[in-house]
Amino acid sequence: MRLSFCYKNLAKASVLASLLFSNNVLAQEVLGAVPLYTESELIALIDKNAHLARVKADDCQLVQDIEARANKLALPSYQFLYGDMLAYGVCVERNVALGVHYMRKSAEQGLAGALEQLGRYYDIGKLVQEDKAQAIVYLREASAQGNLKAQLRLVNLFNRGYGSPRDFENAYRWLFNSTVADKNMHNKVKNALTKLAQKMPNSVVERARLPM
Repeated sequence: MRLSFCYKNLAKASVLASLLFSNNVLAQEVLGAVPLYTESELIALIDKNAHLARVKADDCQLVQDIEARANKLALPSYQFLYGDMLAYGVCVERNVALGVHYMRKSAEQGLAGALEQLGRYYDIGKLVQEDKAQAIVYLREASAQGNLKAQLRLVNLFNRGYGSPRDFENAYRWLFNSTVADKNMHNKVKNALTKLAQKMPNSVVERARLPM
């Protein structure tokens, strides 16, 4: 009798759970609810420079959640996303100074995408005043994490006469050991390395070419 009673209760619970699940799915379809991005999903979007487009495609439904994760949880990927949203007025009122502030907070926690972007902005003078020395600081940190765009920009800065020769070897090593699938990018990397090699003794170049 007890087993029969348990089975009946389990059957009822199963039916109830099924109904609740169905109602929840239906509610999400009706309301058009958008799930929040995981850290790995968001970082992948940032790496592809698709994070702002994704927020707009989601009809700006996640602004409060994004702000909360940037402020209360201090997640670097969300700090970067919120900073970009503010800097370019995506789903929020534009505030460039506050946007750059959040980008810096993300970079301080070591997010490669934030480090690369700030380095690029200081290099070309976008949103901030052009400052090659500051650009090199950010790009060097992003390069050490394997960010290809930062590595190439850093080497190009050295090729244009900026920075210290003490950094040439590491910059060459990072870019030389990068993996590049795109043929056009591969040629850019090759040309940049050839120019930087001319600024170093052959022994240093050979050492920089050793596997990492």
